Amino acid sequence: MATMRDIKRRKESVSSTGQITKAMKLVATVKLQKAKSRAENSKPYFDQMYKTMSSILSKSGGVMHPYLEGNDSDKKGVIVITSNRGLAGGYNSNLLKLVTKDERFSPKDTIIYPVGKKGVISLGKSGYDLKTDYSEAINNPLFSDAVDIGREVLEAYENGEIGEIYIAYTRFKNTVTHIPTMLKLLPLSGEEAEEDNTAEEEEVTDIEKLTLMNYEPEAEEALEMIVPKYINSIVFGALVEAVASENGARMQAMDSATNNAEEMIDNLTLLYNRARQSAITQELTEIIAGSAAVE
Repeated sequence: MATMRDIKRRKESVSSTGQITKAMKLVATVKLQKAKSRAENSKPYFDQMYKTMSSILSKSGGVMHPYLEGNDSDKKGVIVITSNRGLAGGYNSNLLKLVTKDERFSPKDTIIYPVGKKGVISLGKSGYDLKTDYSEAINNPLFSDAVDIGREVLEAYENGEIGEIYIAYTRFKNTVTHIPTMLKLLPLSGEEAEEDNTAEEEEVTDIEKLTLMNYEPEAEEALEMIVPKYINSIVFGALVEAVASENGARMQAMDSATNNAEEMIDNLTLLYNRARQSAITQELTEIIAGSAAVE
């Protein structure tokens, strides 16, 4: 049985840890408020951009362009957005499973464009080919960061280094709900785009489905201008949502850790009082027994 000194030391240690987790929870809460506001403001544009691009591609029948047809490369490029720090519960591990547990993304056929040190470390150990590390971008996402990432993946796509582009990030639904998401960016075929549109739109007439997209001046020239902006917008939206999700996950994790620390302190206080009462009882017994022996 632990002595009173051991219990007291353990209680002080847990109390110190609880103070740290409580402070971290408060910091995460403050950061979450700012990140949440930013994510909610950008989300309508983010969703509408993907929906609009899906609609354009689904109605671009007969258009011959690499962005629609793909290339001969069997490799896939995945932009993976994790965090630079831990202590966020299952935030990073749940997202990384989207890549490591998916048979489509084997280490030999996948090139990773990492955002976040946790992803760099984990995917590097798993044998994936890692390109430029954009970990600094997750600290305070700027649109220029998204442009840099988008430019690199599009250049790799155009050069035939990768044949498909995906983005893995954590979608921010609300403060307590964060959804790991894998989104295919290119090439988005007409069939895939039409499925996405059908899932989003409840009422689409047959005439609207059959109506082809009109481009001015030419479809190829329009896509050359639209697709990079589409990629950059999706990447920026994913970065903003990932930051909000990270702080939400960290706030929950630190709140749970603080509650667990308080529960442990209560249990240790009970054990300490029992040990103290036992020691007092034993001392009284010894005094009484000694007094009786003298008499």
